[in-house]
Amino acid sequence: MSRRGGRRPGPRLCWLLWCGALLSPAAGYVIVSSVSWAVTNEVDEELDGASTEETLPALLGDSGSLWQRSFPASAHKEDAHLPPAEGAARSRPPPAPPGMFSYPREGGARLRPGIARFLAHASAWGCLATVSAHEKIPGLPFGTCLPISDGPFNNSTGIPFFYVTPKDLLVADLMKNPMASLLLPESEGEFCRKNIVDPEDPRCARLTLTGRMVAVSPEEVEFAKQAMFSRHPVMRKWPRPYEWFFMKMKIEHIWLQKWYGGVADISREEYFRAVPRKA
Repeated sequence: MSRRGGRRPGPRLCWLLWCGALLSPAAGYVIVSSVSWAVTNEVDEELDGASTEETLPALLGDSGSLWQRSFPASAHKEDAHLPPAEGAARSRPPPAPPGMFSYPREGGARLRPGIARFLAHASAWGCLATVSAHEKIPGLPFGTCLPISDGPFNNSTGIPFFYVTPKDLLVADLMKNPMASLLLPESEGEFCRKNIVDPEDPRCARLTLTGRMVAVSPEEVEFAKQAMFSRHPVMRKWPRPYEWFFMKMKIEHIWLQKWYGGVADISREEYFRAVPRKA
Protein backbone atom coordinates (compact mmCIF):
# COMPACT_ATOMS: atom_id res chain seq x y z
CA MET A 1 0.00 0.00 0.00
CA SER A 2 1.39 3.35 -1.02
CA ARG A 3 1.55 6.23 1.43
CA ARG A 4 0.49 9.73 0.46
CA GLY A 5 3.06 12.49 0.58
CA GLY A 6 3.55 14.50 3.77
CA ARG A 7 3.90 13.55 7.41
CA ARG A 8 1.14 12.77 9.84
CA PRO A 9 0.81 15.23 12.72
CA GLY A 10 2.55 14.08 15.85
CA PRO A 11 0.65 13.16 19.08
CA ARG A 12 1.50 16.48 20.76
CA LEU A 13 0.10 18.48 17.85
CA CYS A 14 -3.06 16.34 17.82
CA TRP A 15 -3.56 16.95 21.53
CA LEU A 16 -3.22 20.73 21.06
CA LEU A 17 -5.68 20.73 18.16
CA TRP A 18 -8.17 18.69 20.22
CA CYS A 19 -7.96 21.08 23.18
CA GLY A 20 -8.31 24.10 20.90
CA ALA A 21 -11.45 22.67 19.33
CA LEU A 22 -12.99 22.16 22.78
CA LEU A 23 -12.08 25.57 24.19
CA SER A 24 -12.76 27.76 21.14
CA PRO A 25 -16.53 28.21 21.93
CA ALA A 26 -15.63 29.55 25.39
CA ALA A 27 -13.71 32.56 24.11
CA GLY A 28 -14.98 35.78 25.71
CA TYR A 29 -16.76 34.01 28.61
CA VAL A 30 -16.08 34.00 32.33
CA ILE A 31 -16.67 30.72 34.16
CA VAL A 32 -18.68 31.17 37.37
CA SER A 33 -19.94 28.06 39.20
CA SER A 34 -20.30 25.92 36.04
CA VAL A 35 -22.24 28.70 34.22
CA SER A 36 -20.65 31.11 31.73
CA TRP A 37 -21.76 34.66 31.12
CA ALA A 38 -20.93 36.66 28.02
CA VAL A 39 -19.47 40.05 28.94
CA THR A 40 -19.29 42.70 26.22
CA ASN A 41 -18.42 46.38 26.11
CA GLU A 42 -22.08 47.14 25.40
CA VAL A 43 -23.09 45.50 28.66
CA ASP A 44 -20.46 47.40 30.62
CA GLU A 45 -21.68 50.70 29.18
CA GLU A 46 -25.31 49.86 30.02
CA LEU A 47 -24.47 48.97 33.61
CA ASP A 48 -22.26 52.04 34.11
CA GLY A 49 -24.97 54.33 32.79
CA ALA A 50 -27.82 52.66 34.66
CA SER A 51 -28.02 54.79 37.80
CA THR A 52 -31.62 55.95 37.79
CA GLU A 53 -34.59 54.27 39.39
CA GLU A 54 -36.11 53.74 35.91
CA THR A 55 -33.17 51.87 34.37
CA LEU A 56 -31.98 49.73 37.27
CA PRO A 57 -35.12 47.59 37.57
CA ALA A 58 -35.18 47.15 33.80
CA LEU A 59 -31.58 46.00 33.65
CA LEU A 60 -31.99 43.52 36.47
CA GLY A 61 -35.46 42.39 35.54
CA ASP A 62 -34.78 41.15 31.98
CA SER A 63 -31.50 39.32 32.17
CA GLY A 64 -31.99 37.72 28.76
CA SER A 65 -31.20 41.02 27.03
CA LEU A 66 -27.83 41.37 28.77
CA TRP A 67 -26.51 37.95 29.74
CA GLN A 68 -26.30 34.69 27.82
CA ARG A 69 -25.48 31.33 29.36
CA SER A 70 -23.07 29.38 27.16
CA PHE A 71 -23.94 25.83 28.18
CA PRO A 72 -27.32 24.06 27.84
CA ALA A 73 -28.97 22.34 30.79
CA SER A 74 -28.03 18.91 29.38
CA ALA A 75 -24.39 19.64 30.18
CA HIS A 76 -25.14 19.91 33.90
CA LYS A 77 -27.72 17.53 35.33
CA GLU A 78 -27.90 19.42 38.59
CA ASP A 79 -28.78 22.69 36.79
CA ALA A 80 -32.22 21.68 35.59
CA HIS A 81 -33.46 25.25 35.85
CA LEU A 82 -31.14 26.55 33.10
CA PRO A 83 -32.66 27.38 29.69
CA PRO A 84 -32.37 24.87 26.80
CA ALA A 85 -29.71 25.00 24.10
CA GLU A 86 -29.60 27.89 21.64
CA GLY A 87 -32.33 27.57 19.05
CA ALA A 88 -34.88 26.14 21.47
CA ALA A 89 -37.59 28.24 23.08
CA ARG A 90 -36.24 30.51 25.80
CA SER A 91 -37.91 30.57 29.18
CA ARG A 92 -38.33 33.72 31.20
CA PRO A 93 -35.69 34.18 33.93
CA PRO A 94 -36.83 33.84 37.54
CA PRO A 95 -38.05 37.08 39.16
CA ALA A 96 -35.67 39.22 41.16
CA PRO A 97 -35.55 38.49 44.91
CA PRO A 98 -38.02 40.54 46.95
CA GLY A 99 -36.70 43.90 48.06
CA MET A 100 -34.20 44.18 45.18
CA PHE A 101 -35.60 46.91 42.94
CA SER A 102 -39.03 45.32 43.23
CA TYR A 103 -40.63 48.01 45.39
CA PRO A 104 -44.01 49.03 43.89
CA ARG A 105 -43.44 52.45 42.34
CA GLU A 106 -46.88 53.89 42.92
CA GLY A 107 -45.40 57.24 43.83
CA GLY A 108 -48.07 59.55 42.48
CA ALA A 109 -48.68 62.75 44.39
CA ARG A 110 -52.30 61.78 44.94
CA LEU A 111 -51.25 58.72 46.98
CA ARG A 112 -48.80 60.48 49.30
CA PRO A 113 -51.30 62.00 51.76
CA GLY A 114 -52.91 58.60 52.33
CA ILE A 115 -49.51 56.97 52.92
CA ALA A 116 -48.59 59.75 55.37
CA ARG A 117 -51.85 59.18 57.27
CA PHE A 118 -51.18 55.45 57.33
CA LEU A 119 -47.75 55.97 58.90
CA ALA A 120 -49.22 58.35 61.48
CA HIS A 121 -51.90 55.83 62.45
CA ALA A 122 -49.82 52.63 62.27
CA SER A 123 -46.88 53.96 64.29
CA ALA A 124 -46.83 53.08 67.98
CA TRP A 125 -43.74 55.16 68.68
CA GLY A 126 -41.76 57.98 67.13
CA CYS A 127 -38.65 60.11 67.60
CA LEU A 128 -39.37 63.64 68.78
CA ALA A 129 -36.70 66.31 68.29
CA THR A 130 -36.79 69.51 70.34
CA VAL A 131 -34.55 72.54 70.85
CA SER A 132 -32.65 71.82 74.04
CA ALA A 133 -33.05 74.07 77.06
CA HIS A 134 -30.46 72.14 79.07
CA GLU A 135 -27.63 74.30 80.37
CA LYS A 136 -24.98 72.00 78.85
CA ILE A 137 -26.41 72.00 75.32
CA PRO A 138 -28.58 75.12 74.99
CA GLY A 139 -30.12 75.57 71.58
CA LEU A 140 -28.92 72.23 70.19
CA PRO A 141 -31.26 69.53 68.80
CA PHE A 142 -32.32 66.95 71.37
CA GLY A 143 -34.09 63.75 70.28
CA THR A 144 -36.21 61.31 72.27
CA CYS A 145 -38.09 58.17 71.24
CA LEU A 146 -41.48 57.86 72.93
CA PRO A 147 -44.88 56.17 72.50
CA ILE A 148 -47.48 57.95 70.39
CA SER A 149 -51.02 57.45 69.09
CA ASP A 150 -53.18 59.37 66.63
CA GLY A 151 -56.33 57.73 67.99
CA PRO A 152 -57.84 54.32 68.78
CA PHE A 153 -57.40 51.55 66.20
CA ASN A 154 -60.72 52.35 64.52
CA ASN A 155 -60.41 56.15 64.64
CA SER A 156 -57.43 57.80 62.94
CA THR A 157 -57.14 61.57 63.44
CA GLY A 158 -53.67 62.12 62.00
CA ILE A 159 -52.79 64.14 65.14
CA PRO A 160 -50.12 62.52 67.35
CA PHE A 161 -50.88 62.38 71.10
CA PHE A 162 -48.28 61.89 73.84
CA TYR A 163 -48.25 60.90 77.51
CA VAL A 164 -45.38 62.70 79.24
CA THR A 165 -44.04 63.80 82.62
CA PRO A 166 -42.67 67.21 83.68
CA LYS A 167 -39.59 65.40 84.96
CA ASP A 168 -38.55 64.60 81.38
CA LEU A 169 -35.99 66.89 79.73
CA LEU A 170 -38.23 66.82 76.68
CA VAL A 171 -40.99 68.68 78.52
CA ALA A 172 -38.51 71.23 79.86
CA ASP A 173 -37.44 71.92 76.28
CA LEU A 174 -41.04 72.31 75.12
CA MET A 175 -41.89 74.73 77.91
CA LYS A 176 -39.22 77.06 76.58
CA ASN A 177 -39.71 76.39 72.86
CA PRO A 178 -42.81 74.38 71.88
CA MET A 179 -41.70 73.75 68.28
CA ALA A 180 -40.70 70.14 67.55
CA SER A 181 -40.27 67.55 64.79
CA LEU A 182 -41.63 64.01 64.95
CA LEU A 183 -40.13 61.21 62.83
CA LEU A 184 -42.31 58.15 62.12
CA PRO A 185 -40.38 55.42 60.23
CA GLU A 186 -42.04 52.66 58.24
CA SER A 187 -39.32 50.33 59.53
CA GLU A 188 -41.42 49.85 62.67
CA GLY A 189 -43.92 47.80 60.63
CA GLU A 190 -43.57 44.55 58.72
CA PHE A 191 -43.09 45.83 55.16
CA CYS A 192 -39.35 46.51 55.24
CA ARG A 193 -38.64 43.31 57.19
CA LYS A 194 -40.70 41.08 54.90
CA ASN A 195 -39.27 42.63 51.73
CA ILE A 196 -35.67 42.53 52.97
CA VAL A 197 -35.33 46.30 52.79
CA ASP A 198 -32.86 48.00 55.14
CA PRO A 199 -34.56 50.48 57.49
CA GLU A 200 -32.27 53.22 56.14
CA ASP A 201 -33.19 52.42 52.53
CA PRO A 202 -35.21 55.32 51.00
CA ARG A 203 -37.79 52.78 49.82
CA CYS A 204 -38.61 52.20 53.48
CA ALA A 205 -40.87 55.24 53.91
CA ARG A 206 -40.55 57.77 56.70
CA LEU A 207 -42.83 60.59 57.74
CA THR A 208 -41.72 63.79 59.48
CA LEU A 209 -44.29 66.05 61.15
CA THR A 210 -43.30 69.48 62.44
CA GLY A 211 -45.40 71.77 64.55
CA ARG A 212 -46.22 73.19 67.97
CA MET A 213 -46.55 70.93 71.01
CA VAL A 214 -49.40 71.85 73.37
CA ALA A 215 -51.04 70.36 76.44
CA VAL A 216 -54.37 68.65 75.73
CA SER A 217 -57.35 70.71 76.86
CA PRO A 218 -59.71 69.30 79.55
CA GLU A 219 -62.41 68.77 76.91
CA GLU A 220 -60.09 66.51 74.91
CA VAL A 221 -58.48 64.54 77.76
CA GLU A 222 -60.98 61.68 77.54
CA PHE A 223 -60.22 61.13 73.86
CA ALA A 224 -56.47 61.36 74.56
CA LYS A 225 -56.87 58.60 77.17
CA GLN A 226 -58.66 56.38 74.68
CA ALA A 227 -56.04 57.08 72.04
CA MET A 228 -53.01 56.36 74.22
CA PHE A 229 -54.31 53.64 76.55
CA SER A 230 -55.92 51.60 73.76
CA ARG A 231 -52.56 51.40 71.99
CA HIS A 232 -50.38 51.25 75.13
CA PRO A 233 -52.41 49.62 77.95
CA VAL A 234 -49.42 49.47 80.30
CA MET A 235 -49.52 53.27 80.61
CA ARG A 236 -52.48 52.98 82.96
CA LYS A 237 -50.11 51.50 85.56
CA TRP A 238 -47.30 54.00 85.27
CA PRO A 239 -46.38 55.55 88.70
CA ARG A 240 -48.72 58.45 89.51
CA PRO A 241 -46.13 60.54 91.42
CA TYR A 242 -44.57 61.42 88.05
CA GLU A 243 -47.58 63.65 87.28
CA TRP A 244 -48.24 62.32 83.78
CA PHE A 245 -50.25 64.48 81.42
CA PHE A 246 -51.27 64.47 77.75
CA MET A 247 -49.80 66.56 74.94
CA LYS A 248 -50.44 66.69 71.21
CA MET A 249 -48.81 68.26 68.18
CA LYS A 250 -50.51 71.00 66.19
CA ILE A 251 -49.12 70.02 62.81
CA GLU A 252 -47.79 72.78 60.55
CA HIS A 253 -45.73 70.85 57.99
CA ILE A 254 -45.80 67.28 56.65
CA TRP A 255 -42.81 65.70 54.90
CA LEU A 256 -42.85 62.21 53.35
CA GLN A 257 -40.01 60.20 51.85
CA LYS A 258 -40.86 56.89 50.15
CA TRP A 259 -38.39 56.64 47.27
CA TYR A 260 -34.94 57.82 46.21
CA GLY A 261 -34.36 61.50 45.65
CA GLY A 262 -35.67 63.71 48.43
CA VAL A 263 -38.91 64.28 50.32
CA ALA A 264 -42.41 65.38 49.32
CA ASP A 265 -44.10 68.34 51.00
CA ILE A 266 -47.76 67.53 51.72
CA SER A 267 -50.23 70.28 52.54
CA ARG A 268 -52.23 70.16 55.77
CA GLU A 269 -55.49 70.15 53.80
CA GLU A 270 -54.49 67.08 51.77
CA TYR A 271 -53.16 65.32 54.87
CA PHE A 272 -56.25 65.69 57.03
CA ARG A 273 -58.61 64.98 54.13
CA ALA A 274 -56.87 61.73 53.18
CA VAL A 275 -57.82 58.22 54.25
CA PRO A 276 -54.94 56.10 55.62
CA ARG A 277 -53.49 54.02 52.79
CA LYS A 278 -50.90 51.32 53.27
CA ALA A 279 -47.52 52.18 51.74
